[in-house]
Amino acid sequence: MKYFPLLWAGLWRKKARTVFTLLSIVVAFLLFGMLQGVNAAFQQGVNNANVNRLVVTSRISLTEALPISQQQQIASVPGVAGVAYAVWFGAYYQDPKNFVFATPVDIEQYLHVVPEVKVAADQVAALQRDRTGLIVGSALMQKYGWKIGQRISLHSTIWVNKYDGTSDWPFNIVGTYSFTGDDSQNQGAFFNYRYLDEARTFGTGTVGWWIVSVKDPNQSAQIANAIDTRFANSQDETKSQSEKEFAQSFLKQFGDINFIVKAILGAVFFTLLFLTGNTMMQSVRERVPELAVLKTLGFSDAKVMTLVLAESLLLCVIAAALGLLLACLIFPALKSVVGTVTLPPDVLASGAIVAVLLALATGGLPAWRAQRLAIVDALAGR
Repeated sequence: MKYFPLLWAGLWRKKARTVFTLLSIVVAFLLFGMLQGVNAAFQQGVNNANVNRLVVTSRISLTEALPISQQQQIASVPGVAGVAYAVWFGAYYQDPKNFVFATPVDIEQYLHVVPEVKVAADQVAALQRDRTGLIVGSALMQKYGWKIGQRISLHSTIWVNKYDGTSDWPFNIVGTYSFTGDDSQNQGAFFNYRYLDEARTFGTGTVGWWIVSVKDPNQSAQIANAIDTRFANSQDETKSQSEKEFAQSFLKQFGDINFIVKAILGAVFFTLLFLTGNTMMQSVRERVPELAVLKTLGFSDAKVMTLVLAESLLLCVIAAALGLLLACLIFPALKSVVGTVTLPPDVLASGAIVAVLLALATGGLPAWRAQRLAIVDALAGR
């Protein structure tokens, strides 16, 4: 700590240059925090996928419907513990920007297969009694200020209600649910499949995909193959995969997010490497006589090199801390998109590591030059 005033004075020798370099690094780490935070939030859904479940879709595409008559055949496959279904409803509330992942299900079957969804028994019974009932995730209830007993309307981008000829579907909120272990899953809603199936103008008797729980996760691959074999060469061939594989393939429909994030950050930090490296080289070049004086006063070559590296480290760590702090403050604004309100700790940890590596990379060459500095030549201006 006794050398801190010396480091601080050297860092602010050229205030304008230091400020602009600092801002560049702050922006880079703000971008790092936001992008890696979004990437980590999306990957969380993949990592939280249950190893005891399979997702069965049409072999053609996820949007291709499957007949509900397949349920008994899937349930009869050895190793299957339970079968539930869901349909893509494509809903939004009042404005297309307010997407709601509302899913028509048989609630009893769904809760058996997906026990992470917690709903009070009386609210499950209320949904089963009310044809237009809706059970809403706790986060979605809070987002729109909904209350149990309230009547709302969701607009479907897919299904038309044959009773009124519109795509607006009225619901009575009869309960709320919470999803254990993943807050991002509390943004959805469940309603009765029979309500959709009786009122839609097409697709009657079909579902979007099957959710299959298995007795032994070590047998998942064999059970998936058995399900697909059962419907091979039929009009409704299936593609069965683990929940994790399904989540990964679903994300890739929007693009390889992980690759996109890494490509953007790679370009940013590659540019930053040259910018900060040039700043440190210029700073050392301007202080060659001063470094020579330090050596004359008894500073060893190793100590001078350490001082230069420490100055680079101080600049990068302060700027990185500011950038990541800004990311922590801004990230909660993305809750409606990523479903989480805090920047994951591993993003902050990786940011700290990147800051140290950046400091070593940009300060390494100037420090090596300072270490090799000959006192006579430096004082002579050679």
